[in-house]
Amino acid sequence: MQRTLTAPQAGLDPANELAGKTAVVTGSTSGIGLGIARALAGAGMNVMLNGLGDAAAVEATRAGVEADYGVKARYSSADMFKPNEVVRMIEDARVLLGSVDVLVNNAGIQHVEAIETFPPAKWDAIIAINLSSAFHAMRAAVPDMKRQGWGRIINIASAHGLVASPFKSAYVAAKHGLLGLTKTVALETAEHGITVNAICPGYVLTPLVQKQIPETAKARGISEEQVIKDVLLHAQPTREFVTTEQIGTLSVFLCTRAAASMTGTALPVEGGWTAQ
Repeated sequence: MQRTLTAPQAGLDPANELAGKTAVVTGSTSGIGLGIARALAGAGMNVMLNGLGDAAAVEATRAGVEADYGVKARYSSADMFKPNEVVRMIEDARVLLGSVDVLVNNAGIQHVEAIETFPPAKWDAIIAINLSSAFHAMRAAVPDMKRQGWGRIINIASAHGLVASPFKSAYVAAKHGLLGLTKTVALETAEHGITVNAICPGYVLTPLVQKQIPETAKARGISEEQVIKDVLLHAQPTREFVTTEQIGTLSVFLCTRAAASMTGTALPVEGGWTAQ
C-alpha cells in the first residue's frame, strides 16, 4: 500500500522549501565554500559565488554549478578585504538573482607563526577577511531579510572559535570574534524570521589547510607528515578529516523550517575535538 507523506514530512524536503531562493557564499570557488554552494544549489537555490582563482577556472566552476543543478549561478570578484566591495557583492546578488535570502560567510585566510614574530600586516588581513567581512556582508544583507520576514545567515567559524592552538593568534581571535558576532546578530534578528548560526569545522583538507601544513611544520620544527598525524588529526578523535559534503549538508539543514528555532548557535563538526 502506497503511503502518503504528511505535511511535516514533506516540509523537511529542502527542495520543496528552498527552490528559487538565493544564497551568497563568500570564498566559494574552492574548498568548504564551494561544497556549501553546491549543496545549496542541490536544494534548488540560486547562488552567488565569490573568491579567488584563475578566471577560466572560476568560470568553469560557475558553469558547472548551473549545469549540475539547473539553477542560476553568478560570480562576484569582490575582495573581502575591501568593505565597499563586500557591499557591492550583496547589491549585485540582488540585481542579478533577485534577492539575498541566505548569506554564508566563509571567506578566510590563515597565517601560522609565533606571536613575537607574527607580522602585523598578516594580523590586519586575517581580522579583515575572517571577521570584518562577515560584519559588512551581514550589515548589507539584513535589511532586505527583515523586509521579507525571512533569512538565513551561516558563519563558517572553526573549532578554533571554541578552543585555541599555538601559533594562530590572529585566526583564533577572528574566529572567536565571529562567534560573538553570530550571537549578537541572532538576538537582533530573532523576531524577524531570520536565523544566524555558526558552523565550527575541524580540519578539512582544503587548499587553506594544505597551505598550513608546511607553515606549521616550520613553526614547530617537525616534518609535514608529523603535522598531519600529530597536529591536525591528533586533535580530532575520529582521526579523519571533516568533508566539505558534511559541512554542505548541515548548511542546507540550517536553511530549512526544521531549523527555524536554531539561532545564535555554534555547531561543532570536528570529530570530537572540542569534547576533550
